[in-house]
Amino acid sequence: MDVLGLVIAVVVMAASVHDNAFGVKLLDKAAKVGTVAKAWVDQGFKNTVVEHGAKLGIDVEVVKRNPDDIGFIPQAKRYVVEQTNGTLMIDRRLVRCYEADPAAAESRVYWAITRHMTRRITGESTPTWRGA
Repeated sequence: MDVLGLVIAVVVMAASVHDNAFGVKLLDKAAKVGTVAKAWVDQGFKNTVVEHGAKLGIDVEVVKRNPDDIGFIPQAKRYVVEQTNGTLMIDRRLVRCYEADPAAAESRVYWAITRHMTRRITGESTPTWRGA
């Protein structure tokens, strides 16, 4: 996602896949867009992702939590991702994985973000299926 919360690339993998494998594949897709210069990741990603990003010309920065913080504290730039994920969860097909094919699941995310972006552009704040 970019700093506005719009999706740049989507990768769907099994929950058993390690964050590093997921991160490398996502960076490969984001690099194809050609406009990504920096990526913020959480502490689940290790040096493999940082090094792979450097090979692609993407500066990958691990956002670390302050060890003195207690309780929930929004991390820098992470709130944009969490807000967009929450918005995408309005689409019931994304709440549970009904798709057997990862490509089909990825297309569902693109459909959902397209609906979200359309609502932002047109100024409509309520999805039409909820009523006005």
